[in-house]
Amino acid sequence: MTSRLLVIGFATRHIAASARRAGYRVVAVDHFCDRDLAALTEECHRFETLEELAALASDAAVRHEAEGVLAGSGAELLDLPLPRLGTPSDVAARFLDKNETQSFFEALGVRAPRRLLPGEYPAMVKPVHGSGGWRNAIVSSDAELEAWEALFPGQPYLLQEVVSGTPASVSCIADGKHAVVVATNRQLLRGSGPMSFGFAGSLTPCDHPLSGEMATIAEMVAGASGCIGAVGVDFVLPDHGGTPVAIEVNPRFQGTLETVEAATGLNLVRLHIDACGGRLPADRPAILRNACRRILFADHDLVVGDDLSVLGPWIADIPIPGTAVPVGGAVVSVRATGQTAQQALVRLDKHIIRVRAYMERW
Repeated sequence: MTSRLLVIGFATRHIAASARRAGYRVVAVDHFCDRDLAALTEECHRFETLEELAALASDAAVRHEAEGVLAGSGAELLDLPLPRLGTPSDVAARFLDKNETQSFFEALGVRAPRRLLPGEYPAMVKPVHGSGGWRNAIVSSDAELEAWEALFPGQPYLLQEVVSGTPASVSCIADGKHAVVVATNRQLLRGSGPMSFGFAGSLTPCDHPLSGEMATIAEMVAGASGCIGAVGVDFVLPDHGGTPVAIEVNPRFQGTLETVEAATGLNLVRLHIDACGGRLPADRPAILRNACRRILFADHDLVVGDDLSVLGPWIADIPIPGTAVPVGGAVVSVRATGQTAQQALVRLDKHIIRVRAYMERW
């Protein structure tokens, strides 16, 4: 009988799809439970808060005979009665704390943004805990920092120097001691508004002149991290030369999984589970094509009025008609591939235009 995996996290459709392609049956606990995730899974349990996530995940772990748990964002530290396939929770906890991550980079001698003291501006303010980058902001005065604090009361934060450049990441597979780079990625951010630094998609591979040096640094970082399975290292690649600047370590599957698989032809869940057994890829894989994905967000409160699955396989994270999406909320993902980055991005823009024609009616 085919083995079953429990996939848990805030957004898990990309992980569930990879697990299905690897030959597993899947049960998911997810914040969205979109139409395509429901189609991929035996059961999909939707949660609103992280407290609900823990309760639903525990219940699903008890009710289903599964080989183990694959953790996405928000589920890295859950204690469940099933084997954790991936980075141990105590190791993951270190990299979910940005102060600890900063200390890790400094101890390795890896360039990271310089810590700033209160009153040093401009500064990048980041919550110590949390992922996705949507609460990050550049502040230029005490008043702007106080305004940020008012938006996120009681939230511990880190102040760092502002590094201008291209946001990027490296996807690695690690066994707790060593790591192999699978792909480099250019990260697509929201780019405007109060959540301008929020993750909004990726382009694989990253064609920046510093991408090779970035990959070498990431392989060393991931190998030293103690992480097991899929691990990502985020960077900023400076606009005017210099050294890649390490930003974060993600001790779990990343949002770039989908473009990495499309660009390399690999299955990251299979590689992840192999790494849990101590088996790493012999070499960095070849890139077969360029692949991109962008998440579209609601620019006003809306109710989904159409079944977007009619648009074809280049649409993912498909909301069920009647779903209410608040302003700023994720609506749907759009994908494209091409032999060059430019070709892939041009196709992506054409697909986005078609999707927005639907969204404008809602």
